Amino acid sequence: MTNPDIEPTPPIRVVLPQHLRTLAGTTAEVPLQVAAPVTVRRVLEALEARYPALGGTIREHGTGKRRAFMRIFACEEDWSHESMDKELPDVVADGKEPLIILGAIAGG
Repeated sequence: MTNPDIEPTPPIRVVLPQHLRTLAGTTAEVPLQVAAPVTVRRVLEALEARYPALGGTIREHGTGKRRAFMRIFACEEDWSHESMDKELPDVVADGKEPLIILGAIAGG
């Protein structure tokens, strides 16, 4: 049941890399409802709740820390080393800009 006093928030747009799309069985961009304040932690919790197969792929089981070769971008800025509890920019929280998750490439 929905509370009529609470305005629904626009969905957050999350862009996933191909290997996570395949694992989750979804498209490149996933819309998610996330309660304010919108943080990376809350977005990832919502993503993993909707797609349980993604559990442990972006964040480590147990610690919840971002995996070393996963990167998170908001408004073309690397948020990978920001606090998982820092509020995302309003344009991401409002669904105007996506939160982008990428698999980092390593090698020489």
